[in-house]
Amino acid sequence: MLKIGVFDSGVGGLSVAHAIQVAMPDAEVLFMNDTDNVPYGTKSPKQLFNLVQPILNALSDEGCDVIVIACNTVSTTIIDQLKPVIKTPLIPMEPMVQAAAKLTKSGVIAVCATPTTLASRRYEWLKNNYASKIQVLEPNCSDWSSMIENDKIDRQQITDRIEAVCQRGADVIVLGCTHYHWIENLIIDLAHGRAQVLQPEQSVIKQLQQL
Repeated sequence: MLKIGVFDSGVGGLSVAHAIQVAMPDAEVLFMNDTDNVPYGTKSPKQLFNLVQPILNALSDEGCDVIVIACNTVSTTIIDQLKPVIKTPLIPMEPMVQAAAKLTKSGVIAVCATPTTLASRRYEWLKNNYASKIQVLEPNCSDWSSMIENDKIDRQQITDRIEAVCQRGADVIVLGCTHYHWIENLIIDLAHGRAQVLQPEQSVIKQLQQL
């Protein structure tokens, strides 16, 4: 039986763990998070490494065959530092810039992500390599993770952000934080008929199924 570890800063990764379990009912899915230290989206790479390494080691010690890093912030900032020191293979989750760039017909996409993800070198690399010829909008979603973690959803604020990017021509919206999966249906409804919404759960599941 494949044993899959799933790590995220908070409740966002639960949606990923659930999706994996539904798609792979014969696998054992073990979820760990770090609710004492959320949100991760405003922390430095050094802070993130010190928080994440012990948790991934714990998942590895539990016998996981692979660990999904269900945190875009960690995946885009410190994955290269984590891979050499964690004995279990890691599957990162990062903003689907490449897929969005291929899908857009308007030449405008929006990436909803944390400040740390947007400031990361990996995200800059994704944009430079896959979206250099299109416009990438980055709405201010800095407080979305906290809203979702504390179950205090400001629907009007989310509506304003999504409406703004749609009005500017975005026809693909990338959810670059697993916390945002909990409001995916709301965003889909707000963007209905104007923009497609992308998040990487199914892509990660395909990678796991290949194992």
